[in-house]
Amino acid sequence: MTLGQAAVSFLPTVHEFLYALPVLLVSMVAHEYAHGYAALRQGDPTAQAMGRLTLNPLKHIDPFLTVLLPVAVFVLSAGRVVFGGAKPVPVNPANYRNLKRGDLIVSSAGIVVNLVLFVVCLVASIAVGVLAEFGPGGAGVLAGLQRMLLWGVWLNLLLAFFNLIPVPPLDGSHLLYHVLPLRWQPWYRRFARYGVLALMAVIVIAPQVLWIMLTPAFLLQGAACELAAPFTLRPFPLCML
Repeated sequence: MTLGQAAVSFLPTVHEFLYALPVLLVSMVAHEYAHGYAALRQGDPTAQAMGRLTLNPLKHIDPFLTVLLPVAVFVLSAGRVVFGGAKPVPVNPANYRNLKRGDLIVSSAGIVVNLVLFVVCLVASIAVGVLAEFGPGGAGVLAGLQRMLLWGVWLNLLLAFFNLIPVPPLDGSHLLYHVLPLRWQPWYRRFARYGVLALMAVIVIAPQVLWIMLTPAFLLQGAACELAAPFTLRPFPLCML
């Protein structure tokens, strides 16, 4: 698909982008805040000292990850996918009271928060559907709110399982590092310098590998669609694939 073809297909789905973007921003900010808060609890005040231990999205916006990337991904996927990231929260593992325990907790904090938000968005989307049955006069507003929550279901799954991929600098790389045999850890640390290049190569050259890694997210999304289906006010595109 050329950029021009993508742009034509993109036009009817601009409204979906407007539903998805606010939820994506909240989810990304919550992910980074979780890292900073977990680091503080483990003895590292770096994020707090730099003013990043906040839910204010302006403190977490990165021009490329938060603005350009979501727009580019949405356009190039013809409105089927929206994805992005926030500016990584700075942490200093040397400040952790226990290096291994601290790194495991801080690295998994953002993933845990996204999984919690996935459940919250799913339950809230069902609750909105139930509420609409008792207040049909506000069905249009409730349908829009439910649409955002259903995007929240998918986006938080995507953020959680994408970050679980064990390629530096993603969170999953920290989790994998600590379960590797000691003799492999120096090699893995050297590989970390090229992690971004390796990740980009997979996305561009073999995106099928990425889809396989995200299989748990797709399975959970399918289960969530089945649970929400009886309460969905308007058909949701990702539940119709």
